Amino acid sequence: MAEVPGVRVPLIEEGDATGRTAELFAHIKSVTKLPFVPDMFRLTSTRPDLLKVVSTGYEGVFLSEDAVLPRGTRELIAAWSSNVNGCPYCVGTHNWFLSQFGGNDELTAAVWNARELSDVPLDDKTRVLLELVTKVCQHAYKVVDRDWEAAADAGWTNAEILEAIFVASLFAFINRLVDATGLGTSVRESRISQQGNSNAA
Repeated sequence: MAEVPGVRVPLIEEGDATGRTAELFAHIKSVTKLPFVPDMFRLTSTRPDLLKVVSTGYEGVFLSEDAVLPRGTRELIAAWSSNVNGCPYCVGTHNWFLSQFGGNDELTAAVWNARELSDVPLDDKTRVLLELVTKVCQHAYKVVDRDWEAAADAGWTNAEILEAIFVASLFAFINRLVDATGLGTSVRESRISQQGNSNAA
Protein backbone atom coordinates (compact mmCIF):
# COMPACT_ATOMS: atom_id res chain seq x y z
CA MET A 1 0.00 0.00 0.00
CA ALA A 2 1.13 3.50 -0.81
CA GLU A 3 0.99 6.34 1.66
CA VAL A 4 0.55 9.45 -0.50
CA PRO A 5 1.45 12.68 1.30
CA GLY A 6 -1.72 14.59 2.11
CA VAL A 7 -4.07 11.70 1.30
CA ARG A 8 -5.75 10.43 4.45
CA VAL A 9 -6.33 6.85 3.32
CA PRO A 10 -3.85 4.27 2.00
CA LEU A 11 -3.94 3.57 -1.74
CA ILE A 12 -3.23 0.05 -2.92
CA GLU A 13 -0.76 -0.02 -5.80
CA GLU A 14 -1.95 -1.91 -8.85
CA GLY A 15 0.93 -4.37 -8.61
CA ASP A 16 0.09 -5.11 -4.98
CA ALA A 17 -3.65 -5.65 -5.46
CA THR A 18 -5.00 -9.11 -4.71
CA GLY A 19 -8.35 -10.87 -4.63
CA ARG A 20 -11.46 -8.78 -5.21
CA THR A 21 -9.48 -5.52 -5.38
CA ALA A 22 -7.30 -6.91 -8.17
CA GLU A 23 -10.41 -8.06 -10.04
CA LEU A 24 -12.01 -4.64 -9.72
CA PHE A 25 -8.81 -2.87 -10.78
CA ALA A 26 -8.65 -5.01 -13.92
CA HIS A 27 -12.30 -4.31 -14.63
CA ILE A 28 -11.88 -0.55 -14.17
CA LYS A 29 -8.93 -0.43 -16.56
CA SER A 30 -10.89 -2.47 -19.07
CA VAL A 31 -13.99 -0.29 -19.07
CA THR A 32 -12.19 3.08 -18.89
CA LYS A 33 -9.59 2.03 -21.47
CA LEU A 34 -6.99 3.86 -19.40
CA PRO A 35 -3.50 2.41 -18.82
CA PHE A 36 -3.84 2.80 -15.05
CA VAL A 37 -6.46 2.77 -12.31
CA PRO A 38 -7.38 6.40 -11.60
CA ASP A 39 -6.52 7.50 -8.06
CA MET A 40 -10.14 8.42 -7.36
CA PHE A 41 -10.98 4.71 -7.51
CA ARG A 42 -7.89 3.81 -5.47
CA LEU A 43 -9.25 5.90 -2.57
CA THR A 44 -11.50 2.95 -1.73
CA SER A 45 -9.02 0.22 -2.72
CA THR A 46 -8.72 -1.06 0.86
CA ARG A 47 -12.50 -1.56 0.86
CA PRO A 48 -13.49 -3.56 -2.24
CA ASP A 49 -17.15 -3.30 -1.25
CA LEU A 50 -16.95 0.51 -1.50
CA LEU A 51 -14.73 0.34 -4.59
CA LYS A 52 -17.46 -1.66 -6.29
CA VAL A 53 -19.99 1.08 -5.48
CA VAL A 54 -17.74 3.79 -6.97
CA SER A 55 -17.02 1.69 -10.07
CA THR A 56 -20.70 0.90 -10.59
CA GLY A 57 -21.62 4.57 -10.27
CA TYR A 58 -19.02 5.57 -12.85
CA GLU A 59 -20.19 2.94 -15.29
CA GLY A 60 -23.84 3.76 -14.74
CA VAL A 61 -23.29 7.43 -15.58
CA PHE A 62 -20.66 7.27 -18.29
CA LEU A 63 -20.83 3.84 -19.92
CA SER A 64 -24.49 2.87 -19.85
CA GLU A 65 -25.94 1.85 -23.20
CA ASP A 66 -29.24 3.30 -21.96
CA ALA A 67 -27.87 6.84 -21.50
CA VAL A 68 -29.98 9.51 -23.18
CA LEU A 69 -27.53 12.44 -23.06
CA PRO A 70 -24.46 12.48 -25.32
CA ARG A 71 -21.25 11.54 -23.52
CA GLY A 72 -19.87 15.03 -24.08
CA THR A 73 -22.88 16.55 -22.32
CA ARG A 74 -22.47 14.20 -19.39
CA GLU A 75 -18.78 15.09 -19.11
CA LEU A 76 -19.64 18.80 -19.30
CA ILE A 77 -22.08 18.35 -16.42
CA ALA A 78 -19.46 16.43 -14.42
CA ALA A 79 -16.77 19.05 -15.02
CA TRP A 80 -19.04 22.04 -14.36
CA SER A 81 -20.54 20.44 -11.25
CA SER A 82 -16.99 19.91 -9.97
CA ASN A 83 -16.22 23.58 -10.60
CA VAL A 84 -19.33 24.67 -8.69
CA ASN A 85 -18.48 22.23 -5.88
CA GLY A 86 -14.92 23.56 -5.64
CA CYS A 87 -13.07 20.41 -6.72
CA PRO A 88 -10.43 21.38 -9.31
CA TYR A 89 -9.02 17.83 -9.28
CA CYS A 90 -12.30 16.57 -10.75
CA VAL A 91 -12.70 19.57 -13.06
CA GLY A 92 -9.37 18.67 -14.65
CA THR A 93 -10.26 15.00 -14.91
CA HIS A 94 -13.62 15.54 -16.59
CA ASN A 95 -12.42 18.44 -18.70
CA TRP A 96 -9.98 15.92 -20.17
CA PHE A 97 -12.82 13.50 -20.86
CA LEU A 98 -14.87 16.41 -22.26
CA SER A 99 -12.04 17.16 -24.68
CA GLN A 100 -12.12 13.53 -25.82
CA PHE A 101 -15.85 13.74 -26.56
CA GLY A 102 -16.12 16.95 -28.55
CA GLY A 103 -15.33 19.76 -26.11
CA ASN A 104 -13.06 22.37 -27.68
CA ASP A 105 -10.26 24.31 -25.98
CA GLU A 106 -12.43 27.40 -25.46
CA LEU A 107 -15.07 25.38 -23.64
CA THR A 108 -12.70 23.42 -21.41
CA ALA A 109 -10.74 26.57 -20.51
CA ALA A 110 -13.97 28.33 -19.56
CA VAL A 111 -15.20 25.39 -17.47
CA TRP A 112 -11.85 25.44 -15.67
CA ASN A 113 -11.69 29.21 -15.05
CA ALA A 114 -15.29 30.47 -14.92
CA ARG A 115 -16.77 31.61 -11.66
CA GLU A 116 -20.22 32.09 -13.22
CA LEU A 117 -22.06 30.00 -15.79
CA SER A 118 -22.49 33.13 -17.91
CA ASP A 119 -18.74 32.96 -18.59
CA VAL A 120 -19.01 29.54 -20.25
CA PRO A 121 -19.66 29.51 -24.03
CA LEU A 122 -22.84 27.45 -24.39
CA ASP A 123 -25.77 27.35 -26.75
CA ASP A 124 -29.06 28.53 -25.27
CA LYS A 125 -30.48 25.03 -24.84
CA THR A 126 -27.43 23.70 -23.00
CA ARG A 127 -27.20 26.82 -20.85
CA VAL A 128 -30.71 26.26 -19.48
CA LEU A 129 -29.83 22.68 -18.52
CA LEU A 130 -26.59 23.81 -16.87
CA GLU A 131 -28.51 26.48 -14.94
CA LEU A 132 -30.56 23.67 -13.42
CA VAL A 133 -27.40 21.66 -12.76
CA THR A 134 -25.83 24.67 -11.02
CA LYS A 135 -28.85 25.03 -8.77
CA VAL A 136 -28.70 21.32 -7.93
CA CYS A 137 -25.06 21.76 -6.89
CA GLN A 138 -25.59 24.90 -4.86
CA HIS A 139 -28.92 24.32 -3.16
CA ALA A 140 -30.90 21.41 -4.55
CA TYR A 141 -33.66 21.91 -1.99
CA LYS A 142 -34.52 25.16 -3.77
CA VAL A 143 -35.23 23.47 -7.10
CA VAL A 144 -38.89 24.07 -7.94
CA ASP A 145 -41.26 23.05 -10.71
CA ARG A 146 -40.44 26.09 -12.83
CA ASP A 147 -36.74 25.11 -12.93
CA TRP A 148 -37.65 21.72 -14.35
CA GLU A 149 -40.20 23.30 -16.71
CA ALA A 150 -37.61 25.77 -18.02
CA ALA A 151 -35.39 22.87 -19.04
CA ALA A 152 -38.34 21.13 -20.67
CA ASP A 153 -39.33 24.33 -22.51
CA ALA A 154 -35.74 24.57 -23.80
CA GLY A 155 -36.19 21.18 -25.47
CA TRP A 156 -34.89 18.67 -22.93
CA THR A 157 -36.92 15.53 -22.31
CA ASN A 158 -37.87 14.37 -18.86
CA ALA A 159 -35.41 11.48 -19.19
CA GLU A 160 -32.59 13.85 -20.18
CA ILE A 161 -33.31 16.21 -17.29
CA LEU A 162 -33.34 13.32 -14.83
CA GLU A 163 -30.01 12.04 -16.19
CA ALA A 164 -28.46 15.50 -15.92
CA ILE A 165 -29.56 15.79 -12.30
CA PHE A 166 -28.29 12.29 -11.58
CA VAL A 167 -24.83 13.15 -12.96
CA ALA A 168 -24.71 16.35 -10.92
CA SER A 169 -25.81 14.47 -7.82
CA LEU A 170 -23.21 11.76 -8.31
CA PHE A 171 -20.54 14.43 -8.46
CA ALA A 172 -21.75 15.93 -5.21
CA PHE A 173 -20.63 12.56 -3.80
CA ILE A 174 -17.44 12.12 -5.87
CA ASN A 175 -16.18 15.66 -5.23
CA ARG A 176 -16.64 15.26 -1.50
CA LEU A 177 -14.97 11.86 -1.46
CA VAL A 178 -11.95 13.26 -3.31
CA ASP A 179 -11.68 16.36 -1.14
CA ALA A 180 -12.47 14.83 2.26
CA THR A 181 -9.81 12.13 1.81
CA GLY A 182 -7.24 14.76 0.84
CA LEU A 183 -6.67 13.66 -2.75
CA GLY A 184 -8.10 16.83 -4.26
CA THR A 185 -5.93 19.09 -2.14
CA SER A 186 -2.70 17.08 -2.18
CA VAL A 187 -2.44 16.37 -5.91
CA ARG A 188 -2.73 19.42 -8.13
CA GLU A 189 -3.65 17.49 -11.28
CA SER A 190 -5.12 14.05 -11.72
CA ARG A 191 -3.20 11.56 -13.81
CA ILE A 192 -6.14 11.47 -16.21
CA SER A 193 -5.94 15.22 -16.87
CA GLN A 194 -2.30 14.80 -17.91
CA GLN A 195 -3.05 12.25 -20.62
CA GLY A 196 -2.88 13.03 -24.31
CA ASN A 197 -5.57 11.95 -26.73
CA SER A 198 -6.86 8.49 -25.98
CA ASN A 199 -9.49 5.91 -26.73
CA ALA A 200 -10.78 6.26 -23.19
CA ALA A 201 -14.35 5.25 -22.50
